Amino acid sequence: MVQYRSLEENELNRDLFQYFIRRQTVTKCWRREQGQWVVKDAPFIDDWSEQDYEMLLGCLKNTIRTGGFVYAFFLHGRLKGFVSVEPGLFGGTNRYLDLSSIHVSQDMRGQGVGAELFEAAKDWARQQGAGKLYISAHSAVESQAFYKKMGCVEAQLYHKDHVENEPFDCQLECSL
Repeated sequence: MVQYRSLEENELNRDLFQYFIRRQTVTKCWRREQGQWVVKDAPFIDDWSEQDYEMLLGCLKNTIRTGGFVYAFFLHGRLKGFVSVEPGLFGGTNRYLDLSSIHVSQDMRGQGVGAELFEAAKDWARQQGAGKLYISAHSAVESQAFYKKMGCVEAQLYHKDHVENEPFDCQLECSL
């Protein structure tokens, strides 16, 4: 059984992620060098530690508490994907809302789950009066291909905190 729905704060606990496989094997990433974007070898395995899960849970709870959007995909009652958008417009006339996370379990990637979650985030942001989603996105070639497919381009205005916290991320935007 497939289900997409909003998550409630009281659902957010470590057990929710019992069947979620974060693992991503990265071989190449986009890097900005001398003002140009280039693909570089940057092999590593991206996975979450228990500490990362605790931080994620705290962030998602805060998103819900402050009026943001946390939306999930379940397969047979098991969490297999989620997206979150923070409340509060920024960026002046750009009217950005921050897409703070989008993740699909490794065993479900390439099946349209991410696209469905991304569209739900866009719909919610539009209802909040945003003109664009802002995404500080993982620079892995595969991640960037997903965002490009979703219509994302390099952000016109960079969010300083995101750049400082994740200097290798690509700063993107998606018009709504």
